[in-house]
Amino acid sequence: MNALLRHRLLSLVAALWWGGSATLAFVAVPTLFAHFGNPAVAGPAAAKLFTAIAWLVVACGLALLLLGRDDRQGPVGRGLPFILLAMLCMLVQEYGVSYKILTARSTGASLALWHGVGSALIVTQWLCATRVLWLLGSRSDR
Repeated sequence: MNALLRHRLLSLVAALWWGGSATLAFVAVPTLFAHFGNPAVAGPAAAKLFTAIAWLVVACGLALLLLGRDDRQGPVGRGLPFILLAMLCMLVQEYGVSYKILTARSTGASLALWHGVGSALIVTQWLCATRVLWLLGSRSDR
């Protein structure tokens, strides 16, 4: 694959990751809670959207790693820690924190604590996406 096409595909994947996670986390989920007004109704729907975010991040991360596997000194190589951190954040969110959020009321756990941890993981992965997209848009790497 030629270098220009690979760079464009990498940029497209990073943009999908950044835009998709931003839209779901910062627009769709808050809209659910505003529209339904009842956390018991909006919460399960939001959980499904966060599952979608998690798999979007993992899929985009894997695509970036595969497309950029020969790019050790370029933007993907420099973005590798951010890609891996984002994937880890979302897997922890999906398989650890989301369960704690959904069961907090019934188990007596702190909903505010687990919601804060989950929000921090979502924001961290979005910041990682921002950094990777920024690196791919850098003029010095073209």
